Amino acid sequence: MNDAATPATDPSTPVVLPVTASPGAAFRASRLGRARLIAGIALLLALIAVGLAWRADQRVRNVEQELVRRQQESAGQASEARLFAKQAQDSARDAAAKVALLEARVAEGALQRTQLEELMTSLSRSRDENLLIDIEASIRVAGQQTAITGSAEPLVAALRQSDERLARYNQPRLEGVRRAIARDLDRVRAASVADISTLTIKLDEAIRMVDELGLPGSALARSDASRTAPVGSTGLRGPAAAVSASAPALDWGSNLQETTTRVLGRAWDEVRSLVRVTRIDHPDAVLLAPEQAFFVKENLKLRLLNARLALLSRQFDTAQSDLQIAQASLDRYFDRGSRRTVLAGELLRQVASQAKQGGVPRPDETLASLTAAAAGR
Repeated sequence: MNDAATPATDPSTPVVLPVTASPGAAFRASRLGRARLIAGIALLLALIAVGLAWRADQRVRNVEQELVRRQQESAGQASEARLFAKQAQDSARDAAAKVALLEARVAEGALQRTQLEELMTSLSRSRDENLLIDIEASIRVAGQQTAITGSAEPLVAALRQSDERLARYNQPRLEGVRRAIARDLDRVRAASVADISTLTIKLDEAIRMVDELGLPGSALARSDASRTAPVGSTGLRGPAAAVSASAPALDWGSNLQETTTRVLGRAWDEVRSLVRVTRIDHPDAVLLAPEQAFFVKENLKLRLLNARLALLSRQFDTAQSDLQIAQASLDRYFDRGSRRTVLAGELLRQVASQAKQGGVPRPDETLASLTAAAAGR
């Protein structure tokens, strides 16, 4: 019966259970709602933040673009400023060049004006004054040349030429100048001045002869002695030579005698040349080795060259010292009996006697008379 009262259940039919409200479900539902609300608020805030970030990014981009634009403008302005500065420098340089050119032209104009004034002044002078000024200038220039070269020739020539010009001019009031020129000319001519050119030529000749000088007992000394010694018994000498020269040989006996005499004479000359007795005052000259003799000659050359340089530089004391040392070396080491040694010693003595300091007198009297004559004008 229970089976009839109880409805039949089909396994495939879903069973609907009644839903009853409970506190846990309500709490979960409220929690879920709050979570959704928070999520919505967060989403809204995120959207707002994205919007703000987008706006900030736009502003940053705008600022960057503005900065780039301003930087480009600044670069352009800097380039223009550099261009303007370069143009200003070029303009300043051109202006400085023009100013320098103007200054040069002004200086040239001033120089030309000065020259013109001098020309006008010289043209306004009298003929006598021009003559006196010209003579004074020539004498002063000649005095400077004399002081530089150490020769009195320039001053003598200038004084002689001045006297000739005054003689041609024939002005009585200038006779005092002519007398002063004559007195100065006599004083300059009487002054002893060393002729440097002649002395250097003699020293050059002595230097050239050093290599030909021979030491006592050397081959050069023997050859020089054989050339200067008188002929002994070589060839035809004495009465036999006179007879053979006056009359020709008549027979073979006379020819044989003449030939024998000639051969014996030559043999005797050769024997005499093997031994030669020479007086030597300085034994150390004989003890010199051949290489030492070479150095002795070179040292003598150097002394003579030093003396030559001293003469050219007007250092007469140094030249005298070198010449004395060279003369002592020549007397000590070289053959005094040799003709070349005697000639070289004579050259050195001549140079030493003439190489003396001699000053050329100044033409002060002539210059004073010229000044007085110009002032009297």
